[in-house]
Amino acid sequence: MSENEAPDDPRGRGGVPGVLKGLATTARTALRPSHTAEYPDVAPTLPPRSRGVIALLEENCTSCMLCARECPDWCIYIDSHKETVPATTEGGRDRQRNVLDRFAIDFSLCMYCGICIEVCPFDALFWSPQFEYAETDIRDLLHEKDRLGGWMASVPPPPALDEKAAEPGEVAAVNRPARGAGARAAGAAARPPRTVRPRVVRGEEGT
Repeated sequence: MSENEAPDDPRGRGGVPGVLKGLATTARTALRPSHTAEYPDVAPTLPPRSRGVIALLEENCTSCMLCARECPDWCIYIDSHKETVPATTEGGRDRQRNVLDRFAIDFSLCMYCGICIEVCPFDALFWSPQFEYAETDIRDLLHEKDRLGGWMASVPPPPALDEKAAEPGEVAAVNRPARGAGARAAGAAARPPRTVRPRVVRGEEGT
């Protein structure tokens, strides 16, 4: 063998079996039935916790601004004003409450992280599986509170609680007895009855 000739490549000897194996794989795949999603004619089956769009329950929102402050994309816009609520009892003081004027989410900036839903202390934000809200104009992806409230109709109900799970904190707080009432009742039941000793008059001590 001369210097210019290359030695036989041992990997080249298996070229024909490799091609045959590839053709067999292609034939097996060609005979399998296809599973094509016929969207949009057939609606897809989405997981129960799909992140499609954020829905707003306006009556639960207190304008605490917690969701807007925690949003990493700053895509939540909230405007509100204070309103005086007159006292319901005579001699009581008037109180102030926040009234929601605007609640908007810019879905062209939203990254669907769900932080706003997790931090909301009053359950005003929910995930809806709806995802068909594409727009030809990016400015139409800014959903105001009326449109966000419309997504509430598509929010799935929460899953049932586990039978062995602990009682929710809200239910436990309602069923908890008044502070001190249980302790006083238990103390009264455990305390033995008082015995009244007869009063001895000093003049009668020697008799």
